[in-house]
Amino acid sequence: MLYKSTRGSKDVKNAAQAVIQGISQDKGLFVPDSFPRLPFSLEDMKGKTYQEIADAVIHSFFTDYTEEEIKYCVNGAYDSKFETSEIVPLVNAGGAHFLELYHGRTAAFKDMALSILPYLMTTAMKKEQVDKKVVILTATSGDTGKAALEGFADVPNTEIIVFYPSEGVSQVQERQMVTQEGANTHVFAIRGNFDDAQTGVKNIFNDSQFAAGLAEAGCMLSSANSINIGRLIPQVAYYVYAYAKLMEQGAVKAEEGFNVVVPTGNFGNILAAYYAKQMGVPVNKLICASNENKVLTDFIQTGVYDAGRAFYLTNSPSMDILISSNLERLLYHLSGNKGEEISILMNALEKDKKYEVSADMKAGLKDFWAGFATIDETNAAIGKMYAENGYLMDTHTAVAYKVYEDYKKATGDDTPAVIASTASAYKFADSVAESIGLEIASDGFENVRRLHEKTGVRIPLGLKGLEDKEIKHKGVLDKDEMQSAVRNCLK
Repeated sequence: MLYKSTRGSKDVKNAAQAVIQGISQDKGLFVPDSFPRLPFSLEDMKGKTYQEIADAVIHSFFTDYTEEEIKYCVNGAYDSKFETSEIVPLVNAGGAHFLELYHGRTAAFKDMALSILPYLMTTAMKKEQVDKKVVILTATSGDTGKAALEGFADVPNTEIIVFYPSEGVSQVQERQMVTQEGANTHVFAIRGNFDDAQTGVKNIFNDSQFAAGLAEAGCMLSSANSINIGRLIPQVAYYVYAYAKLMEQGAVKAEEGFNVVVPTGNFGNILAAYYAKQMGVPVNKLICASNENKVLTDFIQTGVYDAGRAFYLTNSPSMDILISSNLERLLYHLSGNKGEEISILMNALEKDKKYEVSADMKAGLKDFWAGFATIDETNAAIGKMYAENGYLMDTHTAVAYKVYEDYKKATGDDTPAVIASTASAYKFADSVAESIGLEIASDGFENVRRLHEKTGVRIPLGLKGLEDKEIKHKGVLDKDEMQSAVRNCLK
């Protein structure tokens, strides 16, 4: 299987090359030239382990990796670093099935892909005989940064540099990043929001003169953001696994459909569910849940993408995004793989912060439904779920649950639904504690303790003692200083 740019250039790569390069030379994102069919029948998926399903799904897309190479990557990624042998439990609560994606080292769903990306990357470098140092640049709205740092820390022949918005992450998220160990890790706060950090990273990628200078120094750029196809494809596996678990639990029979609800910021997680549907998993409706930065809600409802709007800091910060990079991939598929058309749209977004898609693309959005939740609605959903079901949700998962409740009221659709539960409640302990009626402290780590005392829910190992760890990364930059920071990290 080959990978093409969403913007129509002839920059065609195999999977290993696409993983290494991260982003196409024409600024587009790599997408598969076709969708593989599921490597097994739906009925045969029952009883399979997460590793077995991930192995088969990832190899279906990354066909130039050998079976042995994919198995090495999968087994190295999904092992005892996850705190449950299932890797991804499916828990029934409040009339929905919660796919708990947060049992890895950093207590967020990004671990699912970023545990395997370093294996895919280093294997690809050997396959392609790359002798340069790979410099991983990553912008994060909170969770990607820590998961990428954890995955690439002290990986030979790599450097990882993470940028995050100085005012746009939780106290726990920030402390996870700035205490990161590893001789090749670098973390910087950016004065601005996530879109500023993400745009800065993209600008560095698109600076050919800068890339040439790196090449002379024996380095090359790549990404751990979901713009890298090596991030996206591993996420497909957990939606396939979710369906296997639904069948095992008797919620559906083989071939019966289900809905998927995803709290969505950069659109990668819900796009992975779309890819699973294209493979043959019977997903009926893809429900896109946003917070008050509801640019995706408005787009799915109207076909107009308008990023020129007010930006809100919310208590679900990983979704505080106005430019959703992975939407570009969906538009490419819906356009019938017309890269030139996507290039025009993306240029309009860069220039005018707005575009409107064609009638055919609007028709292609019929598989999606979208809604949003305010901060108050998010908190109310957390409190109600805990009071009525004893189940503790983080703020992002609560956005998804509230939107799912709205969907059921609007449509009457009671098809079984899987909600992507994207983070431990302890990562957003302030909001969660307040939502279940606790008096909150000014210190986020005290709220972690109070939440545990109240609920008894296990604190993830990666968060225990976090407040006592040494702060190793103290850099704070203006967004126009990012390129200089990269140069200094590589001296």
